[in-house]
Amino acid sequence: MTKPFLLAPASIGLTQAVLDEHGYALIKDVGGQESAAGLLREIGELIPQYHGTLTHEVTYRPGNEGRSYSQSVNTILAHTEAPGWDPSPAYLALFCHQQARCGGGHTDLLDVESLLPRLDPAQLALLTEAELDFPGTGPRPVRTPMLRTDPEGKRLLRFSFNLLTSGDYDPPLDSAPAEERLPLGAAGRELAHFVSDCFQENRTSILIPDDALLIWDNQRMLHARSSYVDQGRHLTRFWISDRRAA
Repeated sequence: MTKPFLLAPASIGLTQAVLDEHGYALIKDVGGQESAAGLLREIGELIPQYHGTLTHEVTYRPGNEGRSYSQSVNTILAHTEAPGWDPSPAYLALFCHQQARCGGGHTDLLDVESLLPRLDPAQLALLTEAELDFPGTGPRPVRTPMLRTDPEGKRLLRFSFNLLTSGDYDPPLDSAPAEERLPLGAAGRELAHFVSDCFQENRTSILIPDDALLIWDNQRMLHARSSYVDQGRHLTRFWISDRRAA
C-alpha cells in the first residue's frame, strides 16, 4: 500500500499535470463545495450522474445496510464508475465535508498499469479480449472488453467486481448467483477476486481531509471504499468529462 500526497491549492495546469502523471490529485483547503466545483469545471464539464443530478451525496442513508452501495457504510470493492455509460466519466471527484472519525471510510486507488504485469496470459486475455455487457441508461448495454486502448494509446478501463461476481453493480451483501448468471461465468468471478487481492496489496489508501478534493482518472484507475461506522461521514461526488477529448 502506498501513501498519497497532498497538493496545496494550485493552478489548474499543475493539477492536470499531476493527474496525467499519477492518475489522481488530492487538493487540500479548497474553500468549500462551490470552489471545488469551479476547479473541476476547469478540467472538464460536470456531467449528470445516475439520477440526473450533477452531484451525489456520499453519506449514510438508512435502508442500505445490506447493500454494497455508496450510501451504506459497507466496503465497496474495486470498480470504475459507470462502466455502462458511453463514454464513462473521464474523471471522478470527491469533495469532503466531513471525514469519518472512526479510522475507516478510506478511498482506495490503483492504476491499471500496475495491475497488468501481475496478470497471467489467460487473465490478461480475459481483461482485454473477452467482451461483456455493461448495463447503463441506454436502450442497450455497452458491450466491450474491460480494458481496451484507443488509437492515441490511452487506456479505457471498465471494471466492476460486483458485476463479475454477482451480475449486479450494487448487490445484496449475501448475493451468490449461479455461474450462468455471471457476465463471464466462473472465469470472470475468479479474475475479479484476483484483481481485488492485487488491489488490496498495492492500493493507495486515502482518507480525504475535510475541505479537500480528490480527483482521479476514472478510465485508468480502479477505486474502492473501506467500511466505516461514523455516520457523520459526508462527501459530495462529481463526474467530469475530459475537455481535451471534446
